[in-house]
Amino acid sequence: MRRTARLLSGTALAAATAGLLAAAPAYAGEADGSGDLRIYPSSVVPGDRATADTAACGEDGTAAGDASAVGAGSFTLAARGPEGEATGEFRVPPGAQPGTYEIVARCAEGDRRVTGDLVVTLTSAERVYPRGSVKTGVGGALGPDPVQTAAGVAALAVAAAGGTWLLHRRARGDGM
Repeated sequence: MRRTARLLSGTALAAATAGLLAAAPAYAGEADGSGDLRIYPSSVVPGDRATADTAACGEDGTAAGDASAVGAGSFTLAARGPEGEATGEFRVPPGAQPGTYEIVARCAEGDRRVTGDLVVTLTSAERVYPRGSVKTGVGGALGPDPVQTAAGVAALAVAAAGGTWLLHRRARGDGM
């Protein structure tokens, strides 16, 4: 009985911990999310370009970006659009190693610091769909020639008719 109680209480504790972790915010910045640095796309392959933007620097704010963690160096985030978003772009070097890197931006006014994560992978995140035919052994065994296909269908029909006739004879007792 104790073993069952321990097992159940351990399971309940694990579920509660997982629930608390799932409820934790998954961004860097202020509690309301307005101070984070967003990276698009969040996952890149070496050689790709990434865009960083933030609304933390105010309406006309600019920021100095730092992507040296991934080897891209510094870049500038300039105010764009009526929402006051500061946006900048950098290129991930072709020799970047896979991993998660912290990208930092410092607002020009107020020296506010915001961060975001960039994931570098060796494979692209876009889906690749298969093309062409699959060699399953079903159909097309004789090739695309319609004469050979018709001959194969006729042979199957004759075999089915002969098998049915033999089974019918056997059931009547005429047997072989």
